Amino acid sequence: MKRKFMLEFIGLACTSLCPVCIGIIIVTSLIVILADANLMLIVKSKCGKKIECLSGKVVWITGASSGIGEHIAYQLASVGCKLVLSARRKEELERVKQTCLKLGRSHLQDEDVLVLPMDVLDFDYHKKAVQSVLDHFKKIDILVNNAGKSQRAVWSEVQLDVDREIFEINVLGPVSLTQAVLPHMMERKQGHLVVMSSLAGILGVPGSRSYCGSKHAVHGYFDSLRTELGNNIDITLICPGPVFSNLFQHAATGKQGELVGRNMENSEKRMSTERCAYLSCVAIANRMYEVWVSQNPILFMTYITIFLPDVGKWLASKIGAKQFLKMREGK
Repeated sequence: MKRKFMLEFIGLACTSLCPVCIGIIIVTSLIVILADANLMLIVKSKCGKKIECLSGKVVWITGASSGIGEHIAYQLASVGCKLVLSARRKEELERVKQTCLKLGRSHLQDEDVLVLPMDVLDFDYHKKAVQSVLDHFKKIDILVNNAGKSQRAVWSEVQLDVDREIFEINVLGPVSLTQAVLPHMMERKQGHLVVMSSLAGILGVPGSRSYCGSKHAVHGYFDSLRTELGNNIDITLICPGPVFSNLFQHAATGKQGELVGRNMENSEKRMSTERCAYLSCVAIANRMYEVWVSQNPILFMTYITIFLPDVGKWLASKIGAKQFLKMREGK
């Protein structure tokens, strides 16, 4: 009886949709198909706060020596943010700093960009690193946990040591540094924590069990923290899909110590690093909870998975691992 009632209710709801509602659904669907980010982020990029509202903020970026982190630094430097650049390679950080100073020459002096080499796995150093930033700038407005490592291998061939390594880099690194920064933000009763996740933290992506699992864990850790913190300190989870970067150069395989070690091809269907960094900064400026940054069909798959989970999982199984991997790698 309950099942019959539910089916009748659903049928009545569908047949009673007015032309205006149907039009809204069609327009929304077209926007989703044509967009390169979730709908709310696209709206904020057109009508929300501009990145310029972050001018003068002290922003600490990990993984700032290349890829998305490097280009986030460029976006923020151009609007006058004071920056802390962290990664393992000091010479690359110095290169990024010089570009930041050129882009922000009307806003920034040399002392406004601090190079702070750091390994996110050096957990014991994190509190000292926080103190170094506070000694220099006296405050930390925004922490961008961007450092991370990808991985490619068949699920059944991955060694547990690889899982541990990726989990420590992608999860415990950001958690440890955030825990070191939090007392300062809580004392000031303000702050913004940004975490570079991935759509692999939402979708069940094949061929990357360690990476996919670690990004799912990131959501659990920081969604939990958001609930505890309340309204004074914001948390933004940024979830890119396929983006051009040097990701594969340092990506792990299924064997401990082995790297993928290849470059992405220009023919691949990926978002530009600059576009991803821009949309990430829009999300930061508007203090958004979670954003998806990707071209289709991955973006469309994400919508289906979130709003129609059974359909999304059925669709992924029908597409198959090989085709899913091609989509994921922009082919």
